[in-house]
Amino acid sequence: MAKTYALAATTTTTTGKGAARALRRSGRLPAVLYGGSEGSVPLSVDENAVNVEYLRGHMLTTVCALEVDGAAQKTLVRDVQRHPVTDRVIHVDFVRVTDRTMVSVPVPVRFINEDKCPGLEQKGTLAVVRREVEILCRANAIPDVIEVDLEGVENGESIHVSRAHLPEGTRPTITDRDFTIATLQAPRRAEAVEEEEAEAEVPAAEADEEEEAA
Repeated sequence: MAKTYALAATTTTTTGKGAARALRRSGRLPAVLYGGSEGSVPLSVDENAVNVEYLRGHMLTTVCALEVDGAAQKTLVRDVQRHPVTDRVIHVDFVRVTDRTMVSVPVPVRFINEDKCPGLEQKGTLAVVRREVEILCRANAIPDVIEVDLEGVENGESIHVSRAHLPEGTRPTITDRDFTIATLQAPRRAEAVEEEEAEAEVPAAEADEEEEAA
């Protein structure tokens, strides 16, 4: 599990587009904190600090120790809005969590034992269908990655989520099927490539003959 990171926030009393623009001009971003037995609280957070954490790629899968007006709370980022041109974060949603809170999060997939994969040894191609798998787990036990074992996989086989090494206490949010994460595609045979090239040359030759006749 990735380490917890920290951000500082202050409560705000004004909301709306005008207030949000004013915050951004001052180097801060509008945010909201919700969940648990308490109500929603409008916040502002430092723009640079948020974007630094966002670029590290872990905001949606790592617990944030959010200090609100000096009081620390365990939170998880549930939504991030970005600027359509600059791609910088412009708004953040935080949800309160505890160690026992169950959350659904997208976790990146990492393939292991590629050197023990017969299909890859035979020059096959790994076609990835899902680069992330959404799982249900405790907020304090979100894995950094989900490992998928390629040992023994032959060309033409599909690699399903059942091959993934899921940590204890976690499961995919999709439970009604053993969905595909990747497929191992056999290399194209040299004969097939030559046939395609020959077929492509025939129309070109016919076109040249028609031009000469004209």
